[in-house]
Amino acid sequence: MKKLIIIKIGGAAIQQLTTAFFHQLQTWHLQGHRILIVHGGGPMISQLMTRLQLPVKKMNGLRVTDDQTLALTKLVLLGEAQPALLTQLAQHHLPVIGLNAADNQLLVGDYVNQAQLGAVGKVTTVNQSYLQASLAHHIGVLAPLALTATGHWLNVNADVAATALAQQLQAEKLVLLTDVPGIIHHGNVLTTLSPHQAQTLTQQAVITAGMRPKVQAAIQAIQAGVAQAVITNAIDQPGTAIIQEAAI
Repeated sequence: MKKLIIIKIGGAAIQQLTTAFFHQLQTWHLQGHRILIVHGGGPMISQLMTRLQLPVKKMNGLRVTDDQTLALTKLVLLGEAQPALLTQLAQHHLPVIGLNAADNQLLVGDYVNQAQLGAVGKVTTVNQSYLQASLAHHIGVLAPLALTATGHWLNVNADVAATALAQQLQAEKLVLLTDVPGIIHHGNVLTTLSPHQAQTLTQQAVITAGMRPKVQAAIQAIQAGVAQAVITNAIDQPGTAIIQEAAI
């Protein structure tokens, strides 16, 4: 079976993708890799909530999601962020398909902590056969939403969703695309980072709030058997590769 590359793109990055990004996707696609892009939309969701004078609440980096917030999240992810990304990919002549949790129960999930976070979820099951069939000839673009077994929608952090997919689908590579070239220490990008080093840099406040969930997601992916996990601002650049402790 063709090897799978999963790329997580934040909502802000959708409007900042470079020519090099699309060229790298074309190269991977021509090489026969299957490609799945998991996209966020956080800044767009927050902007819409602010315009509607609704409070933006976060807890440990997760958006507290009541019914109104969930409705707006679905609206932005499926009605704005995903179409914007699909349009750009199609303009660069890449074969694309938009995907969401409601496609043949693609992503089934459960609540993280309903009492504190509302409809914030985690991915528990992936419809692997449907997803693999979808990726056979197309680059998949997937919104980080899941459905419970009883059909309730869940808002899933995009880093968490991408990691869960990488684990369950045994991806060759997980790329967490962010706005910096990797983990920066003393002015230099670290080419590799172990879980122990990550813990130390977090305690030293080198790895701060916005980067912590990405580092934890990458560590979790590697420890679950994903061959390579990278944090970078460009998929054609090395960034910071998360490595197993024993590999040092």
